[in-house]
This record gives sequence, structure tokens and C-alpha cells, in this order.
Amino acid sequence: MAFASAILGRSVFGDKSIVWGSFTNGAGDSGGDIETGLASVENIQLQHSGAAAVADSPSVNETLPLASGDVTIVTTTGADGYWFAIGTGGR
Repeated sequence: MAFASAILGRSVFGDKSIVWGSFTNGAGDSGGDIETGLASVENIQLQHSGAAAVADSPSVNETLPLASGDVTIVTTTGADGYWFAIGTGGR
């Protein structure tokens, strides 16, 4: 299985769009691109999930703000988690 992300919800607060979702790594994957559905991303928060503790925190491999809605992340190999993005626009 390859890296995958999913949008679980979205909302609008004032002039900002908020989108949140999950990411899943395949057994040998250590990150990939999260498709936020935003036109631009100003901030994204990442959190690993699961019953076992993960030694390293996931990180954003981009310079924010982004002029697009796709955010590249780096994670512990095989670890899954959740994301929460703030930006503008939406698709």
C-alpha cells in the first residue's frame, strides 16, 4: 500500500478555510503528499496515531505559506496519523 491521505471534515472561520483529515503510510513508506483541498495553505498540524508510541514527530517538508493545497510530509516509516490545515479557498 502506498501513502494516502483523506479529508475527514472542513469548515470556515471568518476568511479562513479549515480542513482536517488522516494520513496512512504503507509498511515501508515514510511520508508523502497530503491533498488538503485548499487553494493555499498557511499552517498545517500533524499528529501520529496508534496504540504504540512513535519516537519521532511527523514534519512538514515545505516552506509555509504554500501557494498550493498539496503539502509534503515526512513521518516515521509505517506510521499513520491526523492532520489539520488552515488556509484560503478550497476545491
